[in-house]
This record gives sequence, C-alpha cells and structure tokens, in this order.
Amino acid sequence: MSQEVKVGTILVQEFPGMAKFLELETKPYTGNWSLVKVVDNLALDRKIRAAGWNFFFLASETKTLFFGDLGTKKIQSALKRILGKVHKEHFNGIEVTGIVARRFLGVPYVTVSAHSRHMQPSCYLDGEEARRASQHDAEWATS
Repeated sequence: MSQEVKVGTILVQEFPGMAKFLELETKPYTGNWSLVKVVDNLALDRKIRAAGWNFFFLASETKTLFFGDLGTKKIQSALKRILGKVHKEHFNGIEVTGIVARRFLGVPYVTVSAHSRHMQPSCYLDGEEARRASQHDAEWATS
C-alpha cells in the first residue's frame, strides 16, 4: 500500500481477468482492491466504454475523518473504512473526491471523501441483488 492516494484516484475491486479484459493497469492496494493507473479519469471511461462496459458515478458521497495531520498511513486507514462502506453497498469502485485538512480549536483533522463507482456491461445500473451476486462471484473466483 505504498502508492500515494490523491483527489481523482480511482480504486476498483478486482475480478479475474478484469485488467486484461478492460485493458487497465492496476496496482494492488488492499485486499482485492486495486489502484487504477490512468492519466485522467476521462481516458479511463473511454477504455471501459471501448470494451463495451459502462462506468457509473454515483451521486452519494461517503466521508470519513481522522484526527491529526495528513499522512499516507492515515489516509490509507480512512480509505479502508470507506471501502468497507462501499463493499456493503456492492459497488466495485470508488473515486477519491476530497482530502481536506482543517483545524478546530487548534486540533488538526482531515476529511476524506469518495464517490462510489461501478463497472458493468449493462447501460442501466444493476439493482442491489444483481450487484451482490456479481460481487459474490468475483470474491469466490479470487479465493
């Protein structure tokens, strides 16, 4: 988990053959989540669409905060908490949309926010049951 995460970073939940099928360069991050190496998110969207898939951006934002100054380990810990929340909703990706350091009464704290992303072949976002089934299949195939 040594890769630096910044605003715009995309993490995806790996499934067998995903990187090859979608022609994505990824780097393992934590568990079966990987950082996607792209120049910009528009290029990533074009790659996914060229493979016949769609890449949804969900409006609801997930936030978490920690006390202290900015640090790679603390951001990674915050992202693990966000990934846990996204995993429960059965989405297979997130985009980091904010890392904001502030102070309250002299105490430093950082808010990390992300939006859920989801890759799938259909142009209509699958329901929770379908997402749960595909997530279960991906986890089963990687174990």
